[in-house]
Amino acid sequence: MCRAVALAIFLFTYVFIAGARLPYLKLDRPGGALLGAVLMVVFGVVTPAEVFNHSADANRHAIDADTIVLLLGMMLLAAYMSQASFFRTAGAWAVRRAHTPRRLLLAVTFISAALSAFLVNDTVCLMLTPLVLATVEDARLPPAPYLLAVCMGSNSGSVATFTGNPQNMLIQGASGLSYASFAAYMALPALLSTAVVAAGLLYLFRHDLPVKQFEPNPPPPPVDRGLLVLTLTVLSGVVVAFFAGLPMSWSALAGAALVMALARREPREALERVDWVLLLFFASLFVVVYGVNKHGYAEDIRVLFEPLMAGPPLRETLGFAGLTLVASNLFSNVPFVMLARTWVPTLHDVELGWHVLALGSTLAGNLTLVGSVANLIVFEAARGKVNMSFLRFLRVGLPVTLVSFVVGLSVLLVEHALF
Repeated sequence: MCRAVALAIFLFTYVFIAGARLPYLKLDRPGGALLGAVLMVVFGVVTPAEVFNHSADANRHAIDADTIVLLLGMMLLAAYMSQASFFRTAGAWAVRRAHTPRRLLLAVTFISAALSAFLVNDTVCLMLTPLVLATVEDARLPPAPYLLAVCMGSNSGSVATFTGNPQNMLIQGASGLSYASFAAYMALPALLSTAVVAAGLLYLFRHDLPVKQFEPNPPPPPVDRGLLVLTLTVLSGVVVAFFAGLPMSWSALAGAALVMALARREPREALERVDWVLLLFFASLFVVVYGVNKHGYAEDIRVLFEPLMAGPPLRETLGFAGLTLVASNLFSNVPFVMLARTWVPTLHDVELGWHVLALGSTLAGNLTLVGSVANLIVFEAARGKVNMSFLRFLRVGLPVTLVSFVVGLSVLLVEHALF
């Protein structure tokens, strides 16, 4: 009975994760996920002890606290960087050096990607979107290509490290791979994927971007130099701790706490910039996905798609890569990674499997408007200024995603063959 109830609750929750609506229920993604988590406990699919890790079996717990703590720490560091005007300064620097609309598009893409390689891509999009909107309005440029550059560049750049996006953080906790080894394999696919995104946007919007130069003159933002130096220094130390193999979650939170202690300002503003709703969303998803995994549905799905991955290691890898790309848009990338992380240890090349899961689930976010939370953040912030429909996004996302995915996967296969 519990098995059928678990599936019913998961499907009910997925309706909201997919962005759909039910009559008489005005629930969004976080609200739907929270309701699903509560229903899992109310109907006995998941026990309260399993939710809060009070079970006698340490492995039977729903919420991955390390991922939540890592997200919190990185969000706090990004909040202090925003207070110090780091993002506004980076934006003004890019505008001053980009004298044509096309160079500005390249700058937005690569800055978004570079920041998302170390900070959580959702947070980067939240900080950059209003700056990019203001810049293109002043320069009288069409906003759509530049907003796509923010979210698509952010998604592709976040492939590079475990701290780039939430699904990579999940993979870090499940795989046991070190930050350094993961980055060594993923940095080049991330860079080349970002180059494909930039080239694709330039080509697809070649008729919308004028060739003429413009002379933007953004006023220099007020910078809190002391806070900026402190935050960048601490962030550098946190990244060093990641590469040194120290616990990522507590390294990030310790760095955020250190900045909070030394910043000489009330921490309330920084705490209010943390996306607590996103943290609640992920905690709730952990409970919902744990409920279906507990009753064997993740294994059932793996068996269902096993024919796609049957055969020699290369065919298995290509089948798993294709499944990841498609299913990350059907399930949304974070819930899919929560399901698929139990499959990777069954693959011939487990380390390659983790890398493919990270690459596919992240680049899949560029395929559709609802494929990534970063996309939704950007275009929700631009509501009323840009009308980005599902099909309009897909016309850009489909070619960009397919080419970047093929390029990134090819590089991964070569790297694993050589090293």
